[in-house]
Amino acid sequence: MPRAQRRLSSGSVEQAAPAGHDTAGFLDLGFARLDTDRLVRTGDPEVVYGAGKTAQQVVTSLAELHRRTPERAVVATRLTDDTLAAVRADLPDALVDPLARCAALGHLPVATGTVCVVAAGTSDGPVAAEAAFVARAFGAGVDQISDVGVAGVHRLLAVRDRLDAADCLIVVAGMEGALPSVVGGLTGVPLVAVPTSVGYGASYGGLAALLAMLNSCAPGVVVCNIDNGFGAGVFAARVARRAARGEAPP
Repeated sequence: MPRAQRRLSSGSVEQAAPAGHDTAGFLDLGFARLDTDRLVRTGDPEVVYGAGKTAQQVVTSLAELHRRTPERAVVATRLTDDTLAAVRADLPDALVDPLARCAALGHLPVATGTVCVVAAGTSDGPVAAEAAFVARAFGAGVDQISDVGVAGVHRLLAVRDRLDAADCLIVVAGMEGALPSVVGGLTGVPLVAVPTSVGYGASYGGLAALLAMLNSCAPGVVVCNIDNGFGAGVFAARVARRAARGEAPP
């Protein structure tokens, strides 16, 4: 059966699989096989990773996922400037965050629980924004705290009540990556640390922060990969949702 063509408002043409072709739990678009069954398996729909994809591929993937899971917003991450512009043009109802380089299409779920995203510095903002965007799209309320790094620890102590009020913390830091250890020593809230590639030469693109966080002496600190705000956002949202419902974390 030939694939149907779908014309976007930008004038480009994408190849789309015929309706009903996802009976096996995935949808073959030719350039990607979308996992249409993930929402049923995990409680969260598939996310489009935008890096390496064309703008039209991202737009088509978002539109097709949304068509099959209209009850939940679908998300795309790591979007280029061209892709952000294409999403705005072709999917005007999408929520777009240029700092996070993310987009969501569809209704965001009712917020359950609270994730607090703590960034050491303004330079860590893009990764923190990605984490916050994803956590909200995955169903948690989000509180964001910026520029409270250990070089001025009094700034962190001034927001300690907000740390304790959260169901899960995401702590984002580059340079030496010390902030998660300090936060982990101040509160017993579940904490996921995200090292960023921010720093001078000896930071080795975030490796120094990653190793520091993995070697944290504060108990209960778990660590995502370098610049992986997405992974932290998903984890924290799932913890917050279950904590707010009185369930054990996944």
